[in-house]
Amino acid sequence: MKRITLTAPTGKCEILVGERLANVSRHMDAEKAVIVTDRNVRRIHGGAFPPYDVIEIGTGERCKTRTTVDRLYKRFLELGLERSSFVLGIGGGVVCDVAGYAATDYLRGVDFGFVPTTLLAQVDAAIGGKNGVNFMGYKNLVGAIRQPRFCICDPAMLETLPPQERRNGFSEVIKYAAIADASLLQFLEASVEKALRLDDAVMDRIIHACIAVKVALVEKDEREKGDRTTLNFGHTIGHALEKTTRLRHGEAVAVGMMAATRLSVAKGMLENVDAEWLRNVIKAFGLPTECRMDREAMVDAIGKDKKRHGGSIRMVLLEGIGNARITELDIDEIAMALGDMR
Repeated sequence: MKRITLTAPTGKCEILVGERLANVSRHMDAEKAVIVTDRNVRRIHGGAFPPYDVIEIGTGERCKTRTTVDRLYKRFLELGLERSSFVLGIGGGVVCDVAGYAATDYLRGVDFGFVPTTLLAQVDAAIGGKNGVNFMGYKNLVGAIRQPRFCICDPAMLETLPPQERRNGFSEVIKYAAIADASLLQFLEASVEKALRLDDAVMDRIIHACIAVKVALVEKDEREKGDRTTLNFGHTIGHALEKTTRLRHGEAVAVGMMAATRLSVAKGMLENVDAEWLRNVIKAFGLPTECRMDREAMVDAIGKDKKRHGGSIRMVLLEGIGNARITELDIDEIAMALGDMR
């Protein structure tokens, strides 16, 4: 097991890579705790859950709403949760976001921890303290920042993921390589088959490398006022694609990364050879690099992005593989890039 400590203004999080779900109780000292999960995770992993009350939520982004959070408040109240209680989220990104947000809000803050069950959650969604829900279809529009007490990344849990979910997770892994670690992109390129098979040694390197990047960025900029924003590479357009198409998160981010890459090339910031390198790795993991879309709906969705400043958007572009830069772009500039994605 590898331990990485994230220390930020809203708390300290112990990230345990290689720890097992069966040992989660060792990291909890609350007299009363409740588990938040979804029915699929409970069906597959419920036998290893610690003996606490379980609250099930639905699956997918459609359940990442204030309505779901209100249901959790109601159950917390019925179960008698107090300020000294603990909320344990076991599941993917949706479960972690909803459980973390409800715990942050309830009684003005109940301690919580995560056992992320997907690759996307282990390398990204469960790390860093951003907890929230969607509103009127717009991604993560409502939320709060507060660090979980711990995050247990059990690689064995990834073996139950269907191939599509594995690919979705690798989209975020590729993002980390693109913005901060060129050597990771080289490693991914050389390890595609082993990575998709979830080879232990390969996944240990990948998960640890991604978390190390995120921890460094969050510790410098927990509130996302500067460097942490680079973690949004591919997400401005990706989130709009999630709202307006049938693409899943990882697929949408992959297309968004390629759109941002084209903008980087157009602005003279990135060489074509590096853009093709990134494209080839994305395609090698079975992820899309373009898609059909409703351009007008996309522009509307991008215009409501949280990173909007007046008529411009703070978008993450590349100055080379492993080197991201936050750039102010007119929405019209971004809209022009969408024409290449149809």
